[in-house]
Amino acid sequence: MATVSKHARIVALLAALSAPLFSHVALANGEITDQVNHLSDHIDEYNEEVHWLQEKFGGVVDAYEEKGKGKVDTHQLIEFWEEVNFHSAIETQYVPIYASIWQGIYGVKQAIDEGADVAKVRSEEARLQQALWQALGAVKLAAQYQQRGLVEKIQTTQSEPTSGPDVIDDIKQRLHRVVAKYAEQLHEVATTLVHETYMQRFEGIEGALIEQDAALVESLEKDFNVTLPQAIDKDAGVDSVRDVVETMQKKLDKARGLLVEAEENRKSVF
Repeated sequence: MATVSKHARIVALLAALSAPLFSHVALANGEITDQVNHLSDHIDEYNEEVHWLQEKFGGVVDAYEEKGKGKVDTHQLIEFWEEVNFHSAIETQYVPIYASIWQGIYGVKQAIDEGADVAKVRSEEARLQQALWQALGAVKLAAQYQQRGLVEKIQTTQSEPTSGPDVIDDIKQRLHRVVAKYAEQLHEVATTLVHETYMQRFEGIEGALIEQDAALVESLEKDFNVTLPQAIDKDAGVDSVRDVVETMQKKLDKARGLLVEAEENRKSVF
């Protein structure tokens, strides 16, 4: 069974701690059990699963090094990941790392399928292992937050926010999921999610935002309808798609501030 140094674990945990963790309400798709609302009861299980994944992923790379191109079933990498409960734990708690794990899995898979040098495959494997440990650190921190009552329970069905700022928060979470779905190689799903987010969420607050900053609305409209869908369609890579989303997130933060200010002004009038 593969092992990791104490220093590496600390580095991974610090990386998770320094990231913008935990949306206000995490949304999940697929079958999510109530286990994700009791993370502290399953930390040992998740820890074992991460070690198991390391061993399995490493075994696929070892087989490639021994047998060569075309002799390894790389789809196993996806099957291993989807088999563990840790999959749901990180998907519901921190979508950006969830996307990074999928990116790592496909990094290894594509390198093997293309017959890349073993050193290249090992490099992709190391990137994937780092994402796994960072994810475990994030889940451990989420477990502490749950015990302190600092986060809400996971919702397994989508909520329908009605107020402006809440809509912005929901849009940002959905965009994180776009990156995750793209990283899973589900490009059509990612594109559909972009369009649905625009039509079902952003269009509902456009009127209020136009009054505050029409240029900002125009810029986000282009991002939703042109820039982000094109990045997905052209298969620009996870990093490029994430860059587009991060730029949109900054604009959305500005939009949220404008909506909050508008609400406060209305309250002061009444």
